[in-house]
Amino acid sequence: MSEQQTTKPEYKKPLPDMRPEGQHFWENTKQHKLLLPTGADGAPFWYPRAYAPGTLDPIGWVESKGEGTVYTYSVHYIGPSSAYKGDPPHVVALIDLDEGVRMMSNIVRDEEGYPSVAPEDVSIGMRVRVVFDDVTDEITLPKFVPA
Repeated sequence: MSEQQTTKPEYKKPLPDMRPEGQHFWENTKQHKLLLPTGADGAPFWYPRAYAPGTLDPIGWVESKGEGTVYTYSVHYIGPSSAYKGDPPHVVALIDLDEGVRMMSNIVRDEEGYPSVAPEDVSIGMRVRVVFDDVTDEITLPKFVPA
């Protein structure tokens, strides 16, 4: 019997730490939905955790429009591991989502494989929207492209 082939090439870059409190978030990114955790008052916050900040209340979830602005960014010419060797510079940004939360992600081009955007094409305050990079059969990463 032959080994089952995967549909994705091997992804060699670091993957997110899959903790139980983020399971609902990651399940939905696979469906290309960006969910934000909420407190009992319905206000979204970032990052997924077991309880709403400052309380012992369970969290809820709301779907984000996936649009926002670049709060700040940095250009990484050397990646955090050897898996990035030879890659172009990466733009890592803090994104202020329209729902009022700030999250970190990459700014990429809206093309096959979501390659890195040229650093000179990014600016503070620019509008961005989410895209979903299916990096493995199990993991989909939310990234952002210029809107």
